Amino acid sequence: MERRKLTIIIAGMPGSGKTTLARFIAKKYGLKYCAGSDFFKQAASRLGYSIKGAHWWDSREGLHFLKERQKDSRFDREVDRLLLEKARKGGVVMTSWTLPYLKAPGIKIWIAASQKTRAERISGRDKTSYKQALAAIRKRDKENRKLYKRLYGFTLGKDLRPFDIILETDRLSIKQTQAGISRRIKRFIESK
Repeated sequence: MERRKLTIIIAGMPGSGKTTLARFIAKKYGLKYCAGSDFFKQAASRLGYSIKGAHWWDSREGLHFLKERQKDSRFDREVDRLLLEKARKGGVVMTSWTLPYLKAPGIKIWIAASQKTRAERISGRDKTSYKQALAAIRKRDKENRKLYKRLYGFTLGKDLRPFDIILETDRLSIKQTQAGISRRIKRFIESK
């Protein structure tokens, strides 16, 4: 499989480590990095939202925009169309919750982590309390599942059939996660 045509799609619930892993893989394989959430932030900005801060999705405005997306699917459908185009061109590592379910080409990876682990990671990353991080995760998980069930009929984080690789990261360090996923991608590419 040629690297310039390789597409890798990484999904996982908020705080699972998908962005960190996607950036690592992009660098390792010389691929472009593309975050689906960046396209949503651009749409939110056009609507007048202030999208400041690396962890905007956990903010009051980010959660409000998620509610707005519940009412109007045009943002999601447009972002998914743009991401599918990029996936088909190849040479990219992407984070996306929907592309694996929309039959996008490429290696599809699910990064699994418990709500407890994700809350600990977000708490440390965002310098917030564990209790606040856990509450935000529970809210986002619920709202995102509801959104994608309504739009596309799948249950985010529960239906993992579209994924080629599933990696449980609760007990893994970042380096262990990177090494584990590198081995699995190598095996996957060699089997094709």
